[in-house]
Amino acid sequence: MALVGRRDGRNFGWGRQLSYAGPQALRDMFGGGHYGTVKAHSDRWQAFVRWCRSEDGPGFNDARKIDRQTLLDYAGHLRLQVDQGAICIATAQNRLSSVNRTMAALRGDQYVTVPSPSKTLGMQRTSVHRSVPQGQDREHVKQIVDVLCDHQMPRTAAIAQLARATGMRLREAILADLPRLKREAEQYGKINIQDGTKGGRSGASAPRWIWVDDHIREALRYAEQVSPDGSRNLLAPNESYLDFQRIIVRPARHLLHQHNLKGLHELRAAYACERYEQITHHPAPINGGGCRRLNPRLDREARLQISYELGHARIDVVSAYIGGRV
Repeated sequence: MALVGRRDGRNFGWGRQLSYAGPQALRDMFGGGHYGTVKAHSDRWQAFVRWCRSEDGPGFNDARKIDRQTLLDYAGHLRLQVDQGAICIATAQNRLSSVNRTMAALRGDQYVTVPSPSKTLGMQRTSVHRSVPQGQDREHVKQIVDVLCDHQMPRTAAIAQLARATGMRLREAILADLPRLKREAEQYGKINIQDGTKGGRSGASAPRWIWVDDHIREALRYAEQVSPDGSRNLLAPNESYLDFQRIIVRPARHLLHQHNLKGLHELRAAYACERYEQITHHPAPINGGGCRRLNPRLDREARLQISYELGHARIDVVSAYIGGRV
């Protein structure tokens, strides 16, 4: 695909909008092939563009203004998101790697990149959960929810309940279509998690049905109760997702830490461990279970089911929540 302007023009000739220019340059770099790779890099690039345009970002809409310090500032933003439990370490590293790749495609050189995303972030990713996930004890989660409510943080309390009851990611819990989920729970006894999912995994091509229990019903009831007027989810009609993260979610971080919860992502891991035990009747590996040794096929079936319920395409990712195959 040819440049849409001069190479020395705005966004190095790839278009007037930063959001448009990045994918255009990637398509050219990959010669119109490797659709999945281009799509993944483009999605992560859009996250970078949203940060650039946010109050926390530099306000750029021209790649010519982006320098290495911009990328280091973005790495700081990603570190904060990991600390808050909004994203995992692997996601942060992938996003920074994709920004490197996209900047190289836009510029045609490697001058504005960060040499090592993992070192820049100061975090080492792991595919195996090495510490017991916090929040497995439902009484512990109830105490945290009560504390959040006492501090006038009902929507964060709703996120915590949804994450623990359904395994939703932060974004999925915030953007969940609550009336639809309530209707599905009543009609089918299960819900289909579709809103806010990663990598375009939504719609009929990527169903994600989860059977409903009393915990899910209560989480949905409470979330709908605290949902702002005129909204189908936890965002107010005039509220952006980024503003919600900054104003509503971020201030709750210290309360979570005070009550022994590293972040909301821990509740997703707690859900996975609970589902493993429900399916296999053995504790999750991270909790000392040995189902893999006793019944490898059952262990694999459980991992496949949990992978599906968490919205992952690969079974290996489940180890990051429940522990390795021991």
